Amino acid sequence: MFKISLCAFLVLATSPAFAQHAHHRSDGPTEVGQSAFAAISEIVEILQNDPETDWSKVNISALQNHLVDMDLVTTRTKATVETNDKTVAITVSGQGEAVGAIQRMITAHAPMLATETGWEVDADQTTSGAVLRIAVSSENELARVTGLGFYGLMTIGAHHQAHHLQIALGDDPHH
Repeated sequence: MFKISLCAFLVLATSPAFAQHAHHRSDGPTEVGQSAFAAISEIVEILQNDPETDWSKVNISALQNHLVDMDLVTTRTKATVETNDKTVAITVSGQGEAVGAIQRMITAHAPMLATETGWEVDADQTTSGAVLRIAVSSENELARVTGLGFYGLMTIGAHHQAHHLQIALGDDPHH
């Protein structure tokens, strides 16, 4: 009897009707899909809920371009690290459209990273990307910078969400 009940449950549990019923009983999904789409969706919801939104200035395409840059820098680049005393030089390189993404992202992020951390940060563009230099004042900070590496450093600061809203509103937060 147990085997029959178990088989019946498994057949029903995998049926579309059961899946729909289970879905309707929950609070529903919260993730809207792929991360760039989710970020755009979040910004659109904020804009739609704000009666002060000036729709003539909204530029979701600019936000999408920025999110593409973020994806390219995260997935299509290589970062190498060199240290000299308490200065870290991170050379980030890529090919094709990743080169421009590297240059835009590092140039924009360097001053934000300096503000967030108090480190001396500068960046120079290269033909294949950019070099990010960070000077710190202690061995502990040096270990933090090298431990985080380029990709971890790019996440520092709670400015990303506000930055995305600025871009969508037609502002250029990079200048």
